[in-house]
Amino acid sequence: MIVKRLIPGQDLKKALEDIKDTNDLKSGIIICMVGSLNHAVLRMADGAKKIINGPLEIVSATGTIATNGVHVHLAVSDAEGSVTGGHLMEGSLVHTTVELCILIPNVIFKRIWDPETGYGELHILDQLDDQAVLDEKQDYNAGKDD
Repeated sequence: MIVKRLIPGQDLKKALEDIKDTNDLKSGIIICMVGSLNHAVLRMADGAKKIINGPLEIVSATGTIATNGVHVHLAVSDAEGSVTGGHLMEGSLVHTTVELCILIPNVIFKRIWDPETGYGELHILDQLDDQAVLDEKQDYNAGKDD
């Protein structure tokens, strides 16, 4: 398990990607995330990007880390307790802290472009040796708004 504290000013999504790269993660499951953001940048279900100004409390977060991307859904509450949730995008900056716990399973997660959904979708390999199987498939560009 990886346990990490993010500090003020860090971009939450970029920090998750840095944790993936620094630890050479083949897969990860976010099991805990608490803290606060200055503002959140979220993609809504209709694909629209929404910026929620803070300070904000993270009230829920769930997601996966794949070899080629981070997929997190985040819910934040404002000063009045109103909650907004969506798909985490770059630009969500830590206010005071974010505490993370990432579980590392014994499988590989990889995001593969799915023309039916228009997104990189999760593929799971049962064995670490099966990476070659996915390398032959069309890769998903992690630089897109996943």
